[in-house]
Amino acid sequence: MENTVLVLGARGRLGGAVAQAFAAAGWRVLAQRRAGGTVPSPAEGVEWVAAEAGDTEALVRVAAGARAVVHAMNPAYTAAAWRAQAPGLMQAAIDAAAALGAVLLFPGNVYNFGADMPALLAPDTPQRPSTEKGRIRVDLEQQLAQATRSRGIRAVVIRAGDFFGAGSGSWLDQVIVKKLPQGRVTWPGALDAPHAWACLPDLARALVRVAETPPEQMDARFEVLHFAGHTVTGHDWLAALTEVAWEQGWLPAGGALRTGKLPWGMMLLVSPFSATVASLLEMRYLWDVPHALDGAALERRIGAEPHTPFADAARAAITQLDLAPRGANSPGPQAGHSITQGV
Repeated sequence: MENTVLVLGARGRLGGAVAQAFAAAGWRVLAQRRAGGTVPSPAEGVEWVAAEAGDTEALVRVAAGARAVVHAMNPAYTAAAWRAQAPGLMQAAIDAAAALGAVLLFPGNVYNFGADMPALLAPDTPQRPSTEKGRIRVDLEQQLAQATRSRGIRAVVIRAGDFFGAGSGSWLDQVIVKKLPQGRVTWPGALDAPHAWACLPDLARALVRVAETPPEQMDARFEVLHFAGHTVTGHDWLAALTEVAWEQGWLPAGGALRTGKLPWGMMLLVSPFSATVASLLEMRYLWDVPHALDGAALERRIGAEPHTPFADAARAAITQLDLAPRGANSPGPQAGHSITQGV
């Protein structure tokens, strides 16, 4: 029998990458999108389902027999939006998984651990969030854990670092490499601080392999697994981006990139008038506090983690971006931008 997965929020960057990964693995992919609006372009192996995430009856009608549900929905990047919408989106995913008898996969991030987090984050590392979004993330995972007890569902949180690759909408394209064709990068924090990153196509393949795990191999009805991904510094990124700039002719061979800093002071002045900028400011610590994810538990589950070598993953991520037309005077982060860490 063909495996079926329901991807909630498939129009987003994460949801799209996950849908493609499941389709490539031979699954039948039902990709949920909101009713109305533009119809997505056809994608091989992906069937689009026009339904609201909270319309459990409609989702169950089309996804009967689904083995897995992926929660890839995300509100706008402000604490207010997360507080107002995130619990309801989680409840919608729980309801769909419970009605289908499917395992629920939820991509997590490192916000849960706060500014005092240790350098290596394991699934059982104490969670002490220091921001509003971090506290909301902890609450969401507790909401999911409670549902495994009260509703009998199985659920897995797969925690990862900052996304890169598979399109735009992250720190990489919206801040760091905006001016790469002009030989310049902007780095948000300390260049020597190790930072957790997730090549999104690799993470999507890891979710597929978790979904393929037989239920009897789950250690518990609720599990948290960490995706190690790439732990690299700003210096590592500069080396990789320099190679790309040479290859693209944006720098003369042997030339060096100019490195600018994110204008945090200016953002502080703007933050009272922009909820998005305020939300970015409270996560500033992530760029200065060294952190990495311990992927040992995930590897015990699925074997070797899908892992594209960093230089290759960085090159692919830049190649997918339409950077060349960007002007030298492109503005920095604005209130309308949606920069997300993980999900």
